[in-house]
Amino acid sequence: MGKPWFSVKSYGFGASPKGWAGWLFTLGYVLVGLLVGGLLERIGGNVAAALTFPVFVIIFIVIARLKSDNPWRWRWGDNDP
Repeated sequence: MGKPWFSVKSYGFGASPKGWAGWLFTLGYVLVGLLVGGLLERIGGNVAAALTFPVFVIIFIVIARLKSDNPWRWRWGDNDP
């Protein structure tokens, strides 16, 4: 599956970008989200822009989970079982 793009957090749930690929994907997500949201707001109104936001978030989360170095779960740092 290649090198991971994201590293799981030591405390809590989730992951953060790891290396250039993770940061590039995160930056691309933000830029595409802003461009598509702005475009949809111009042509379809606020409702169309608001409805696409959850779709972008879900896609980002799925890809981040698939490209993480370990499974996502709640972590307690050094006290993690």
